[in-house]
Amino acid sequence: MNGAAQLPEGVVNEAAIDEPVESVQSRPASAPLLELKGLSVSYGKVRAVREVSMRVPRGSIVTVIGPNGAGKTTLLMALMGLLPSHGQITFDGHDCRSAGPQRRVEMGMGLVTEKRDLFGSMSVEDNLELGAFRNRSEGKSARQREREQVYALFPRLLERRKQLAQTLSGGERQMLALGRALMGRPRLLLLDEPSLGLAPRIVREVLHAVAQLRDAGLSVLLVEQNARAALQIADEGYVLELGEVALHGPSEHLLHDPKVESTYLGMLHEE
Repeated sequence: MNGAAQLPEGVVNEAAIDEPVESVQSRPASAPLLELKGLSVSYGKVRAVREVSMRVPRGSIVTVIGPNGAGKTTLLMALMGLLPSHGQITFDGHDCRSAGPQRRVEMGMGLVTEKRDLFGSMSVEDNLELGAFRNRSEGKSARQREREQVYALFPRLLERRKQLAQTLSGGERQMLALGRALMGRPRLLLLDEPSLGLAPRIVREVLHAVAQLRDAGLSVLLVEQNARAALQIADEGYVLELGEVALHGPSEHLLHDPKVESTYLGMLHEE
């Protein structure tokens, strides 16, 4: 869904979502699309994110897990320029600390918040159209191609394209929020708790789609409460505690790390 890659046809199907989310093998290291060095964010005198350094390689999924209040959402908001921060943020080799949210979208960042922030009184199709605002100068045919790719990823949205967003189920709203972000052709997708409030079956469907986007070339920074599911599709993971990076490594290593397993995986029920 980025400029260079096309989405595979029919990436989500009924057979696939009945299977567990697949684990991935380590991918070769590449130059990072996003790099943070010493990033800190404060609310008044409270420092919510403390000296965080992190890399998101191109064409990879990097997940951030940790307890509530660890600073995960704050981190994403700072990356989009929605919160003031200190430290270095480099995107595709460019220092973007002074860039506002609109400029970061133009550079290729896209954010899907945990609230999804849809326009409930507008149709599915109109919500998607709003997501293509960045590409409005390219004409209707280009936007139509983008919609077709979103519908290939989430066929349910095609079926409901004339429905108002407020009438959709929770899972369909998450799909629409993802689809709207993809209409802007991001190079880096920032996802905040995409599984929040969803049934396990829908969580698997959404995360399978995220993995397919990665395989099509999109980079993803995934903040997720379901640590096991997130690590199963991610290439790398960071554990954030009290605003600091407590652990970092390949996702398959974190899945078997005794501390991660006892603190974040043991409490999750198997699906």
